[in-house]
Amino acid sequence: MRGLRTFFDFYISSSIHVALSVLSLSSVTLFRFDLPFDENVLCFIFFASVTGYNFVKFFGLAKFHHRSLTTWLKVIQVFSAICFFLMAYYALQLKIEAIMLILILALITFLYAVPILPRRFFMDEAQQLRSISGLKVYLIAFVWAGVTVVLPLANANYLFEGTIIIVIIQRFLFVLALMLPFEIRDLNYDSLKLATIPQRIGVKRTKFMGFLLLMAMFFLELVSPISDVNSIITTGLIVGTSAVLIYFSKIYQNQYLTAFSQI
Repeated sequence: MRGLRTFFDFYISSSIHVALSVLSLSSVTLFRFDLPFDENVLCFIFFASVTGYNFVKFFGLAKFHHRSLTTWLKVIQVFSAICFFLMAYYALQLKIEAIMLILILALITFLYAVPILPRRFFMDEAQQLRSISGLKVYLIAFVWAGVTVVLPLANANYLFEGTIIIVIIQRFLFVLALMLPFEIRDLNYDSLKLATIPQRIGVKRTKFMGFLLLMAMFFLELVSPISDVNSIITTGLIVGTSAVLIYFSKIYQNQYLTAFSQI
């Protein structure tokens, strides 16, 4: 049992779970647009998600405490390094349009974690994009939409059309809604200068906002040119399940519940 607990902790802490979530949403995009399985783009997305999330989570910690890192964190660093090289390998297999998009999203991820932007843009001294008042969740949702919708389509040379915009908006709304339980969980830990959604409007209104976002996502499914009965039913089930998770989210909750409830 202890070994299983250790493995599960590594699975969560090393961002494998969140990377599988990104991979799953990317696969959904290929399925929705009737595109074939793309090993190169899906493998890239998985390894890039592990690399990017671990970079964001552990950059500051590794920077200032690299000589006294715990064995656990060193293992995650080694795992992240392996994922980085695999990410680079699969990136070389992608089309130039996809690579250009990757560079843009990579720059956003880099600025999200590394304090190099001018101090006048920030509410505190962190000088990271995630420190800009109220920006964090929208930035994450934007990157997820770009990676899970635009990137697979770009690598498939899919013609850009209005339907893609609808799916991008749906994905943005979905990820934004599922970020809210994390915002609620971190309410007692986030600096007031971050001006997170629960800090500004309270927990109850934050949950209501989540319901509205999910309803908007479902409405877009109803009017989407590529929707059918199966996709409407599936989206309805996803919206219903997500609404329940948002409704029962609270400030004090088991760390595994929130971590394992990611997309």
